[in-house]
Amino acid sequence: MRGCGEVPPDLGNILFKIAKANLATPFLSGLPEAQTSEYDLLSQFCVSEGWVGDLANGVIRLGSWSAVMHGLTSSECGLLSLMRCYEAHDRAHILELFEQAATSSSSFCFSTTVLAASGHRQPVFCIGESIGTEEKYTGSMVGVFMFPRFKLEPGSQLSARQ
Repeated sequence: MRGCGEVPPDLGNILFKIAKANLATPFLSGLPEAQTSEYDLLSQFCVSEGWVGDLANGVIRLGSWSAVMHGLTSSECGLLSLMRCYEAHDRAHILELFEQAATSSSSFCFSTTVLAASGHRQPVFCIGESIGTEEKYTGSMVGVFMFPRFKLEPGSQLSARQ
């Protein structure tokens, strides 16, 4: 057990999370509904766009902005094509999250960096959930990508707060 203020031993795994979904329980029950001004605030800091995945055929459908940010020429792709532009050391973790979510209805999130062909680096956050995975070869995933409104220069890194 860590004490308050202690740095966890492996900062890289903090941003890869999965949890079992309880579809009978409302998401974040008891919290106030978001107001338009909060959406305006969110859009001030990031671009967000939804995506859906069909587990029967493995196709992920992205919005046009997400496809461009992932360096894809089509809004439909497979998981490996989607992840091709992610940091190499994050791909295995992200693949594991998607594999777990494909086998059991769950919620998940991850954060990584998109490596653009220009050399710039774009942070991306993903939050999603899988549903209907209890039947073999069925189910779907739905989620949102959030792209902060800044890019990192080639070779630069986001630093962890110590």
